Amino acid sequence: QVQLVESGGGLVQAGGSLRLSCAASGRTFTYYDMGWSRQAPGKEREFVALISWNGDTTYYGDSVKGRFTISRDNAKDTIYLQMNSLKPEDTAIYLCNAPAAGYWGQGTQVTVSS
Repeated sequence: QVQLVESGGGLVQAGGSLRLSCAASGRTFTYYDMGWSRQAPGKEREFVALISWNGDTTYYGDSVKGRFTISRDNAKDTIYLQMNSLKPEDTAIYLCNAPAAGYWGQGTQVTVSS
């Protein structure tokens, strides 16, 4: 069974940091671009970040530029999202995905208190 499993979410105060992980199992995503999106209650899903298959190229949504960093470790089939200077408006379920392969994880909750 192919799975993308996110972890690392939690409750943090504004200005704090969290590091999310997304581990693949059941198949390798080494040669796929991988990304993070988020969904807050009552809002549409929002693009957060994308990383190319070899890690050379990254893209970020405007709302997280300069605060979040996406990275990957292909040897571990895992991608990461380092989130710094968190704001209450970053509160959402964070989901990783492999866009070209059509896979999404179940998500991990991030809550930022003011």
